[in-house]
Amino acid sequence: MVDKSQENEQQGSNLEKDPGDWTTGEESMTGAQASYLRTLCEEAGVDFDDSLTKAEASRRIDELQDKTGRGESH
Repeated sequence: MVDKSQENEQQGSNLEKDPGDWTTGEESMTGAQASYLRTLCEEAGVDFDDSLTKAEASRRIDELQDKTGRGESH
């Protein structure tokens, strides 16, 4: 039996797909992205930009997770 993490690695998981490669990346960010990004912006002491696309919001979330310490440890 193959566990999910091994299965994702074998199939080239979309979890690691670059936001610039998303087919919907130019659409407005989702409500969930906006909510989480607003929280991260408050914690980081930076302005929230509600005009970001899905791809831009994803990149900004990654940046702010690193800045606030909420990012995954590797």
